[in-house]
Amino acid sequence: MTGVTGLTGFSSSAQAMSLVAFTTVATITLLLCVMTGPDRDDLDEFYTGYGSLSPMRNGLAIAGDYISAATVLGTGGVIALAGYDGVVLALSTALSLMLLMFLLAEPLRNAGRFTMGDALARRMPGRAVRITACAVTLVALLPLMLVQLAGAGDLLAFILGFSSDSLKTGCIIGLGALMISYAAIGGMKGTALIQILKIVMLLGSGAVVAVLILHRFDWSPGALLDAAGSNSGVGSAFLHSGLEFAGGPSPRLDMITSELTVVLGGACLPHITMRMYTAGSARQVRRSMSWAVPCVALFVLVISVIGFGATALIGRGVIAGADPQGNTAYLLGSRAAFGADVSTAESLLFTTVTSAIFLTLLASVAGMILACANSLAHDVFAHGRFFRGRRRDDELSPHREMILARVSALAVGAPAILLATLVQHHSLQPLVTLSFCLGASAIAPALVYSLFWRRYTRTGLLATLIGGTLTVLLLMPGTNLVSGSPTSAFPDADFNWFPFTTTGLVSIPLGFAYGWLGTVASGRRKAEEQRRQYEAVEGWILAGAVRRGS
Repeated sequence: MTGVTGLTGFSSSAQAMSLVAFTTVATITLLLCVMTGPDRDDLDEFYTGYGSLSPMRNGLAIAGDYISAATVLGTGGVIALAGYDGVVLALSTALSLMLLMFLLAEPLRNAGRFTMGDALARRMPGRAVRITACAVTLVALLPLMLVQLAGAGDLLAFILGFSSDSLKTGCIIGLGALMISYAAIGGMKGTALIQILKIVMLLGSGAVVAVLILHRFDWSPGALLDAAGSNSGVGSAFLHSGLEFAGGPSPRLDMITSELTVVLGGACLPHITMRMYTAGSARQVRRSMSWAVPCVALFVLVISVIGFGATALIGRGVIAGADPQGNTAYLLGSRAAFGADVSTAESLLFTTVTSAIFLTLLASVAGMILACANSLAHDVFAHGRFFRGRRRDDELSPHREMILARVSALAVGAPAILLATLVQHHSLQPLVTLSFCLGASAIAPALVYSLFWRRYTRTGLLATLIGGTLTVLLLMPGTNLVSGSPTSAFPDADFNWFPFTTTGLVSIPLGFAYGWLGTVASGRRKAEEQRRQYEAVEGWILAGAVRRGS
C-alpha cells in the first residue's frame, strides 16, 4: 500500500473512499427518515410505528439498538487488550438480552404503551412516578450519548487522518445535528429502519473480516488464540481471567461485579425497553426477541475473532499505542486481516466496515435521543399538567404532544452535543459504566418489582428509582475508572476511595433494598391496596389478557 498514515495503515485512497461512503450513508439514512416518518398527528405512529414491523425486522432493530458504538469499539478494545476478560464481558452482553427475552419482554409490552413511565404507571399512576421515570431515563442515557458523540469525532479523525481539535468538534456538532434530525423526523419507524440497515452492515462486514482472520491462521481457532497470547506481551495471562482487573485489590470480585452490572443493566436501559412497545402482540415480542438474541450472539463471536485477530496480527502494544482504551482495535484488526497488499475488493470491504461503524454511531445516538424525547414529551408534558387548555385534565392533544416530542429531541440533543465537545479529551469509560450501573441499580429493580411484586407501592418505586440513582452517582466518582490510574478519566488525580470498576457491588443490592424498605415503610394498608390494584391488571401484564390501550 502507498500513502500509509501512521500506525493505522489506512491509505489515502481508503480515506477518500470512507469519506464518500460516510456522506452517502448520511444522505440515504436521512432520506429514509423523511420518507418513513409520520406525516400525521398520530402518536401511535410516531412512538411505535403502529407496531407495523414484522418480528424479523423488529428483532433486527432491537439488536441494532442493543449493539451500540460503545459496545463495538469498547468491547472490541477490551478483548484485544485483556483477552479472556473481554470475551466474558461480551458474553455478558448477550446474556443480558436473553434475560430481557425470558423475564421482562412480554410483561413490558403488555404493561407499557409508549415509554418506561407508561409501564411503571400502569398500576401506580401519578405525576411523581412519570416525572421520576423520565429523570432516570435522561440520567441513564445521557452518559452513553456523550460517549458516542465524542467518539464520532475521534473515529473520523482516526480514519480520515486529521488531528485538529476544531475539526473533531465540528464533526461532533454536525453528526449530533444529524442524529437529532433522525429522531425528530423519523420517529420510531424511521430510527428502526436505520437500526436494521446498521445491524445488517455491521454483522455482514464483520463476519467477512472474521472469516479472513481465521483464514490467515489456517482456520484454526487454537492457532489464533496462541498467536494472540504470544503477541500480547503478557504471555498466558492473556488467555486467563484477571488481566483486566489486575490492578485492583480484589480482581475476582471486581470482575464478577462488572459482569453482573452488564447482565442486569444492559438490556434494561430505556432505549432498549422502548422497542418492546413496537410489537403488536406478546407473540410478536417473543418472535422479535428470537431474532435479536441470535444476532447479538453472532456479533459476540465476530467481535471476539476480530479482537483476538488484532492482537495476533499487530500486537497489543500497537493497539494500546493507538488508543489506551483499545477503541480502535476493531478497525485495526479489520485492516490487518487484509495483509500488506490490499486489493480493490478488500478496500471496498474495509470501507463497508468503517461505514458500518459510522452508521452505528448515528443510529445508537438517534435511538437514545428518541427514548429521552419520548419520555420527556409523553411522561412530563403530556401527563404532568404543565399546560393549560386541555381537552381533559391528563391529556394533551395529539398534535401538541407530537410537536413537543420533536422539540424535546432538540432539547435533549443540543446539551448532549455541547457536553460531548467538553469531555472529548478525557477517558469516557466511566460514562459507559455509569449508564450500565444506573440500569442495573435503579431501572432493573424498579421493573422487576413493578411487574411481578403484588405489594409493591408507589413509595417503594420512588425509593428504588431515586435511591438507586443517587447511590450510583455518589459512588461512581470514587471508582478507579475516574482517578487513580494512568488510564482513568483524571490520571493526575487520586480520589479513588471505592477501588472497583463499577458501583454494582453496593448499588445493586441497595437498589432492591430501597424498594423493599419503601414498601414496608408504606404500611400494611397501602401494600394491600397495591396488591388489589395489581391483581386487577395482572392479566394484562403477565398474559396480555386485555389488549393494551383498549
